[in-house]
Amino acid sequence: MLRYNHEGSVKQTKDKCECRVIHDEKVNEARQKSLEDWAIEDLCQTFKALGDVSRLKILWALEHQEMCVCDLAALLCISESAVSHQLRLLRTLRLVRNRRAGTILYYRLADNHVSELISIALEHIQEPRIEGQ
Repeated sequence: MLRYNHEGSVKQTKDKCECRVIHDEKVNEARQKSLEDWAIEDLCQTFKALGDVSRLKILWALEHQEMCVCDLAALLCISESAVSHQLRLLRTLRLVRNRRAGTILYYRLADNHVSELISIALEHIQEPRIEGQ
């Protein structure tokens, strides 16, 4: 649909309805299926963690093998301190786990869900784009 703004120029509105109608049954159904606030917050924190380049690179590396802080620092070309900081956050969010072997801590993905999140997101971004969307 094309609309004219107050200056008389054309403005395309593809992302909005042409008229304002509230469908009560759809709103009520959406309310009933809404997530609780704690779940929304935890999801936001998880996606926020996945939205950081260094953390995503760490998770991608751990997707294939467990690694220690020194190895991850060498891979990402950042300090061991920076890697430790990122791993602490990822561990708090239950995205990674560690195990001790003598004096070395090895990190791995916490479970298959973490791997699935990354795989699904990767699959999504690799889909061909549809014209007009």
